[in-house]
Amino acid sequence: MAVIREKRKFTPVQILALGFAAVIVIGSILLSLPVASRSGTRTPFIDCIFTSTSAVCVTGLITLNTSVHWSYFGKTVIMVLIEIGGLGFMAFATMFSLILGKRITLKERLVMQEAMNSFSLQGLVKMARYILTFTFLTQAMGALLLSTQFIPQYGISKGIYYSIFHSISAFCNAGFDLTGNSLVPYSNNAVIMLTISALVIVGGLGFYVWSEIYNYKKIKRLSLHSKFVITMTVFLIVGGAILMFLFEINNPGTIKDKNVGEKILSSFFAAVTPRTAGFNSISTSDMTTAGKFLTMILMFIGGSPGSTAGGIKTATAGVLLMTVVSVIRGKDETEIFKRRINKDIIYRAFSIVVMSVGLVVTVTMILSITENGAPFEYLIYEATSAFGTVGLTLGLTPKLSAIGKIVIALTMYAGRVGPLTLALALAKNKRKKASSIKYPEDKILVG
Repeated sequence: MAVIREKRKFTPVQILALGFAAVIVIGSILLSLPVASRSGTRTPFIDCIFTSTSAVCVTGLITLNTSVHWSYFGKTVIMVLIEIGGLGFMAFATMFSLILGKRITLKERLVMQEAMNSFSLQGLVKMARYILTFTFLTQAMGALLLSTQFIPQYGISKGIYYSIFHSISAFCNAGFDLTGNSLVPYSNNAVIMLTISALVIVGGLGFYVWSEIYNYKKIKRLSLHSKFVITMTVFLIVGGAILMFLFEINNPGTIKDKNVGEKILSSFFAAVTPRTAGFNSISTSDMTTAGKFLTMILMFIGGSPGSTAGGIKTATAGVLLMTVVSVIRGKDETEIFKRRINKDIIYRAFSIVVMSVGLVVTVTMILSITENGAPFEYLIYEATSAFGTVGLTLGLTPKLSAIGKIVIALTMYAGRVGPLTLALALAKNKRKKASSIKYPEDKILVG
């Protein structure tokens, strides 16, 4: 008798995780080709994997200087990987399907729903079109503004390439740069700093939010999600900028010697970029301890759901914060803008934070063994940056051991896919059968 093997069916969450892994592998192979390096020789494969993972996971941590090591072919591969990683491979798969006139199947729509963190299946193809159009138009505008500064410096062809690369990197919250020293050479250039900041904020706010803002005249209202995400984003940027200004104002290694306008600009940028772009205009290693710790907090929180950013997300942090506020006020329910939040959402937010803290702690402990002699703040900073897919470092990344590179690469992958997968799994895996057994209620002392 012929043995009929049942075809394994992957869940949408598994397809997303495998899809990102497949793109990373393809990117690694392309970067390992001799034509990808400026010297024309093969790059060590572990560095190719690290760079590809960093690009697809829109992180920005690098073991090899992007400007110096890679040829224009290699840089273009990195740029394409950033775009795919930021928007999600499903968005590009949908784009090619639409171009070829193929019908989007139900299974593909389910994967799209997971990838876009959407509430329903309705209007997903239209949303995918909107995401692609919005992304390319925003990146084109960003590149146009950046070209006014890069073309006079580098010439037409190189200036246009640099403008496109940095616009894509900023919008996708990747943090890769072609200057060799991030944006430190342009710390006093308001056009570049503000353009990059705007791209980072737009990319990190979420496509769903921008869709509602765009259609505000028709719908006449914003959803609770959009209002809450915008509020949290403004709070973190403004609050972070004020604190960073206070922490670094007397630090000669960062902003002490700048004029008032430059100090404000640098403080603002230092509050924007950890969420989760990875550019820096001042030396991260020369920051005060308070400045580094604030950066780690911002990196851990990250951007908003359904965006190009990483971290636990603004909504997750905000829900837990409002839960604490509600408990202090003696309320039984978490309330946000006069709306009651379902306890399942609170449980999911709590689970995401606990799992994320556990991941950062575990990675820090492993690095403390593999990177013997490195200061503790360097290790936890690196682990937080990798998890939040930020790309900021205190200088440890290029010095990582082979095991350290693998650990950080896996952390970047977990940061891009893991928390998202966990959130989606917790959100969608509903219990098929409610338990008929209810145990007696009892008490445990806490606090």
